[in-house]
Amino acid sequence: MESFKVGIVGCGTVGGGVVKLLLENAKVIERRIGKKVEIAFVADKEIEKVKRLGIPEEKIFDDGFKALSKECDVVVELIGGTTIAKEIILKAIEKGRHVVTANKALLAESGEELFKKARERGVSLKFEASVGGGIPVIKALREGLSGNRIKRIYGIINGTANYILTEMTEKGVDFETALKKAQELGYAEADPTLDVEGFDAAHKIAILSTLSFGRWVRTENVFVRGIREITPLDIELAAEFGYRVKLLAISKVVDGKLEVRVHPTMIPEEHILSSVNGVFNACLIEGDFVGETLYYGMGAGERPTASAVVADIVDIAMGNTYDVPEELFSDDEKLEIKAPDDFISSFYLRFTAVDRPGVLAKISKVLGDYGISIKMALQKSINVNGGVPVVMTTHPAPKRKVQEAINRIDSFDVILSPTFVCMIEEL
Repeated sequence: MESFKVGIVGCGTVGGGVVKLLLENAKVIERRIGKKVEIAFVADKEIEKVKRLGIPEEKIFDDGFKALSKECDVVVELIGGTTIAKEIILKAIEKGRHVVTANKALLAESGEELFKKARERGVSLKFEASVGGGIPVIKALREGLSGNRIKRIYGIINGTANYILTEMTEKGVDFETALKKAQELGYAEADPTLDVEGFDAAHKIAILSTLSFGRWVRTENVFVRGIREITPLDIELAAEFGYRVKLLAISKVVDGKLEVRVHPTMIPEEHILSSVNGVFNACLIEGDFVGETLYYGMGAGERPTASAVVADIVDIAMGNTYDVPEELFSDDEKLEIKAPDDFISSFYLRFTAVDRPGVLAKISKVLGDYGISIKMALQKSINVNGGVPVVMTTHPAPKRKVQEAINRIDSFDVILSPTFVCMIEEL
């Protein structure tokens, strides 16, 4: 039986999962593709850890660059980061090796350069595991939906943030309490910044946007806001208005321009994305012919992510070595990225105000002066920072106008702390 040799650089959680899957399911893979997939080498600084996985010593390297001298058909990069990982991938491409990676940060930052090098060298660079863990959302966009114009993407694509918001929603705890539990369970890193500030989701939606809308989208093109400012009160009030709060990654064409954004979003309680809880991920993709499609599953972890990596390895072994469309490298006019100030959305606004007559009318007048129409309003008789919360939802309005109005309102002496703003997506 023909052999297909795989080199793995980085044997942490995901790398270890890939090794286990290739060894444990070797017969299943052979039967399905008619080839024997062999591990040519594993490179990791912790050699003893690799040995415990059952890899022979002669196939173990403590240096990824040295390992690349060994013959293989595909190099799997799983060390993460945007420096050494990039050098490893470029070196592998230079040697004429196909590459598989789960490195969303690197692809969002340097994808254009890496894919161009791969195309020039005639090799494939695959990245299914970079978005959604074990959910085959990349494959869906590149194959299953290839006949459609993509209209919009809504993704809950960070399990850590989704777990925290689920805890806050179901148990009424604050952000710090939910974060601490997520860390204790291993769902959040000691430094959770990438997850809770939205940057991890921004990397992922940049990749999905590039595949969907025919232009390179980088992280700096994505409007990003995290979930730290969300309070149990906001979640409670969202429910009163008929919404749930999710960290939503959004990519859609509006008025001929591309909006790409990640931020806490209120979505209708009855929508299917509202029921995506815990560490699960989901991605809703709408095509012009197929309509709405939904992809759901575990978005991270050793086994789901390893499954996606091995799917790419198998694709290459079967000869499916397609790459990103050549049109992405052309100089033709591309879809313009919309500036955040030009977003049009409904908004949830929470003011913390002195409890006295006329405050609600004063706030409403300023919003009216800026052409912002109020949909619903309420005032809660509870103490928040020495004042009471005055909460409103608006009809669709330009983000710029809303921010200008809030800046003016926050200057009033009856407003005790900066106004909290959350966009609403009616889906």
